[in-house]
Amino acid sequence: MLIRSVISGALASLLCMAAASAQDTRHLLESKESLYNNIYVYEQAPYRSMTFGHNRRIYTESVYNTKDELDLPVDYTRFMTASVMYAKDVRSILEIGFGGGRTAWYLHRFLPKVQVTSVELDPTVLEFAKKYFGIKEEPNFHVANRDGRLFVQESKERYDIILIDAYRGPFVPFHLLTKEFYQLVKEHLAEGGVVAQNVEPSTMLFDAAVKTIHSVFPQVDFYEAGGNIVMVAYPGDERKPEDLAAIAQERDKEFGFRYKLADMLAQRKRIDIDNGQVIDAKAKVLTDDFAPVEALKSIERHNKKLP
Repeated sequence: MLIRSVISGALASLLCMAAASAQDTRHLLESKESLYNNIYVYEQAPYRSMTFGHNRRIYTESVYNTKDELDLPVDYTRFMTASVMYAKDVRSILEIGFGGGRTAWYLHRFLPKVQVTSVELDPTVLEFAKKYFGIKEEPNFHVANRDGRLFVQESKERYDIILIDAYRGPFVPFHLLTKEFYQLVKEHLAEGGVVAQNVEPSTMLFDAAVKTIHSVFPQVDFYEAGGNIVMVAYPGDERKPEDLAAIAQERDKEFGFRYKLADMLAQRKRIDIDNGQVIDAKAKVLTDDFAPVEALKSIERHNKKLP
């Protein structure tokens, strides 16, 4: 849930990437060192932020408006919901990487009959999400404490929408960027299902990440969202703009989303990945670099933060 340069004005100091300065009006509510992260919760009313400390820098993971639970102050979290207009059906949603839970909670509130399941590796993140970010277990809304890839590996479910929003500081965990991971995700999509992933374009391996997801999903649409990019990937033929527009209008009317799918569709971009348009043609497809069984056994060890 990495956020960079996505909110201005009143939230500027809240999302400052450096440590708080003498002029910073944020109030530290709580901090804790977990097995995976150094986690801080700040408040600058009415907003709260969950931040991770990494290599002496602070990275904001989630922002919550305490006076409006349906507000999504961060641009990319809104565009993650664009996936709703791509899915053939909307009966089940899986989110890998929970943070403060804003995207999942927003979808749950507007889609109360849809089964929303989120997976978060760090138990302290879940603790803070429930304590400070208005998150609670409800019918059709559940959060599992597990590594995202291992959860999918062990699951027998298929999902209409799979959201991937897992960051550790400035990077996505490598095992959530490989061809084998995306193949696993594809196997757990229902017919007509779709994947949406938040990627920070200046993050390490960005071009390779795009090329890798494209190696599994022939169709990848891009939504630029205030410094981040949301990739929407799906099998089969390209979705025609007029078809997406009709679905967006229908589902906006049916579900009453605050952030309209039809408005987001106007930001859709397509690029010729195969011919190196925008993406570095020399970028390599990322793969697990050791045997699958060994890889899965290594995931939990590699997730742990460095001393």
